[in-house]
Amino acid sequence: MKASKKIFAVIAILLIGLLVLAGCRSQNNSSGSSGNSNQKQSQEQSNSKSNSNVSGTLTIAGSTALQPLVEQAANQFMSKNPSAQITVQGGGSGKGLSMVADGSVNIGDSDIFAEEKLDANTAKQLVDHKVAVVGFATVVNPKITVDNLTKQQLIDIFTGKIKNWKEVGGPDQKVVVINRPTSSGTRATFKKYALDGKEEAQGLALTEDSSGAVRKAVADTPGAISYLALSYVDNSVKALKLDGVEPTVENITSGKYPIWSYEHMYTKGEPTGLAKAFLDYMMSSEVTPLVKQMGYIPISDMKVSRDK
Repeated sequence: MKASKKIFAVIAILLIGLLVLAGCRSQNNSSGSSGNSNQKQSQEQSNSKSNSNVSGTLTIAGSTALQPLVEQAANQFMSKNPSAQITVQGGGSGKGLSMVADGSVNIGDSDIFAEEKLDANTAKQLVDHKVAVVGFATVVNPKITVDNLTKQQLIDIFTGKIKNWKEVGGPDQKVVVINRPTSSGTRATFKKYALDGKEEAQGLALTEDSSGAVRKAVADTPGAISYLALSYVDNSVKALKLDGVEPTVENITSGKYPIWSYEHMYTKGEPTGLAKAFLDYMMSSEVTPLVKQMGYIPISDMKVSRDK
């Protein structure tokens, strides 16, 4: 009997020992897992912190057609990187190209290739970053009843041959042409692809310096006609078909509608620091929804391409 009690006592002691040992192992494993989890969380926080460590100042100028997209993207970027300060200005493609070439700004926005505005040696110093595609529409005052123009009619209007809307099936009203200055990339694109390179009539048209000013002038001027990036077209103006084709995203991406251009952001040499970080952001999937929302077209959606 005494021997049996001793055996049971030994067994009980062994069982207690095993339970204690198992508890210690479980605690160690839990502690190790917690340590790994904390380490992973710390790593993620560190990565997040490093991603928001971009700092400095950046000045961008040029195309007013591209300006709204760059401004919105810059605001998003600065909210993620509070130490970065980005200033976005207009002025036209020609100004943007000349300013980035002479070092006045960090990035020059343009609707056209640098080679179309600058001499070959200066253009070679610039690096092209294509960030989107933009379509351009012929726009008129909403009271004009015309919905479509042929390319020849468009050429005749902008070269001064057609002076009254009744000549193209519209009301008996004087045609008022509103142009952009010669430094404008929008004007260069419209002249190249809508007017087949024909020179606009000099002295017969009003001139506005920015896309926003053109839209207001067309909306407020009876008989007015001009051209705008699709990102600026709203209900205050009326977009016309060209040879029966509407200026829509689908028609541009398929190549049916010809008046469009790449939107370029040029740097003098390869970008570094904040300029590189922002340009990478501009071309990232994070900005793609904004591109579409604001009336621009992601380059990846294009089924056709265009050289200089």
